Amino acid sequence: MRYSQSLIPTLKETPAEAVVASHRLLLRGGYIRKLTAGIYSYLPLGLAAVRKVEQIVREEMNRAGAQELLLPMVQPADLWHETGRYQKYGPELLRFRDRHDRESCLGPTHEEVITDLARREIRSYRDMGKNLYQIQTKFRDEIRPRFGLMRGREFIMKDAYSFDVDDEQSENCYQLMFDAYKRIFTRCGLDFRPVEADSGTIGGSFSHEFMVLADTGEDTLVICSSCKYAANMEKAAVKAPAADDAPLLDLEKVETPGKRKVAAVCDFLDIDPSELVKTLVFLADGEPVAVLVRGDREVEEVKLKNQIGAVEVEMADDKQVYDATGVPTGYLGPVGIKVKLLVDSEVAAMKNFTVGGNEKNYHMKNVNIGRDFEGTTVADLRQITKDDPCPECGAPITLREGIEVGHIFKLGTGYSEAMEAYYKDRDGEEKPMVMGCYGIGVSRVVAAAIEQNHDENGIIFPMPLAPVQVILLNLGINDAEISKVAESLYAELQEKGVEVLLDDRDERPGFKFKDADLLGIPLRVTVGKRLTKDGVVELRQRKDGSTEELTPEQLSDRVLALIDSAMKAAQ
Repeated sequence: MRYSQSLIPTLKETPAEAVVASHRLLLRGGYIRKLTAGIYSYLPLGLAAVRKVEQIVREEMNRAGAQELLLPMVQPADLWHETGRYQKYGPELLRFRDRHDRESCLGPTHEEVITDLARREIRSYRDMGKNLYQIQTKFRDEIRPRFGLMRGREFIMKDAYSFDVDDEQSENCYQLMFDAYKRIFTRCGLDFRPVEADSGTIGGSFSHEFMVLADTGEDTLVICSSCKYAANMEKAAVKAPAADDAPLLDLEKVETPGKRKVAAVCDFLDIDPSELVKTLVFLADGEPVAVLVRGDREVEEVKLKNQIGAVEVEMADDKQVYDATGVPTGYLGPVGIKVKLLVDSEVAAMKNFTVGGNEKNYHMKNVNIGRDFEGTTVADLRQITKDDPCPECGAPITLREGIEVGHIFKLGTGYSEAMEAYYKDRDGEEKPMVMGCYGIGVSRVVAAAIEQNHDENGIIFPMPLAPVQVILLNLGINDAEISKVAESLYAELQEKGVEVLLDDRDERPGFKFKDADLLGIPLRVTVGKRLTKDGVVELRQRKDGSTEELTPEQLSDRVLALIDSAMKAAQ
């Protein structure tokens, strides 16, 4: 590939829209260009990097026994109505009607389509198990697409779906995929963690996310310092405390004029936030519910949603709180509350705590569950904190930021039962297929790799994902000897199977060096004045900046050795 003939439109300035490193550097490096909000064109180098991820994914999926197919992106609404997700999925599902007034949608995922295919083609236990995957464009109409390829509306994804006769076989397939994913992200050269996760709109009983550790990640991970426990913040369990055995004190109503916030109430009453309990109101599918958590804690909305089986949960505003309870925000408490009440397990273990008095400018002290109000539902409803112990072993935990690049699910029979995807067992009895689902954000892997591998000068691609392995700079376009050696090395490296970008532009050396660093190609070969003066060329590694001076005859063998070493290190 010759630079002069390639479409690599690098930029000196960072576009104002780019906030995170990957978005900024993919735009500046000429890897992608924005078409409209959340939708990007992949330019040649960008597509080359995506193809590297795809190749690794294909090799490992095939190794694990999965078979590749390709499903339609346009999906009939009828299939989504069968599972009930046409209404539940929400506005991210882009719906439209064709000229015959038939409802369809652009596929954000393909559970319905693959289940429809399975119920038509798989009829007997002899046809099971099957694991079918595709690499395809998806579309999710994100309300706030941001961060370039990290959260776009249109993106490239690998999604696989398994069909097994029972839970045991499905569990075996899940483990195969878990292991395959670890190999995939290891081969991509990424620092990642598999963590327990919420299943979200996909559904199912259990799931793992594969998270690339990066400061710009949108998710917070909980990682034990001792055992193997790791979970997304949304899923992380909080170890229930031992019950307080203090004697119950008399209930006391106290005036707290104008004190609505936790800090103000605690200062006024001279108590610690851990001695106060907040009553927070949420709208769950439009219906108000109240949740009790300690004053220094926050409700984890995903836990709340799962506990009550809601599709959507959002915090109620001041008017909605008053309409539902008749009490202004800041003074609401559980004693005599008019809406459904849920109690966090930490609160259930407390004694003699302070709450809102259900009257403006009043609070209640020495409140106790059971005596003063009933906790009809007690559950783990709060966010874990860095000071909480590991729920598995009790050791300290750490919180890290991460980028989700893969997600695997145990779906069970939810889809197969809804869509009547049955098979006949050995006795001729019809049973629902047991399913699994396994996704990788292929284009997001490229962005995540950059978030984890960059410096002030540009991208530092891991060798397995680099669009090309070597950039060869000809710093003497008008010098016959330099150009001859540069062309000879270009041909020799290509002949030996090395992916090379020859920078044959008539530009200043400094300009070429800056572009080479920006593009992040792992190895840079410079053919310049040192060739005519000392008979050597320079080989530089982008990752650590180390340089070597070699004769042209030594170069190709050294390049091959470095590539081989880098690829083996990522195995």
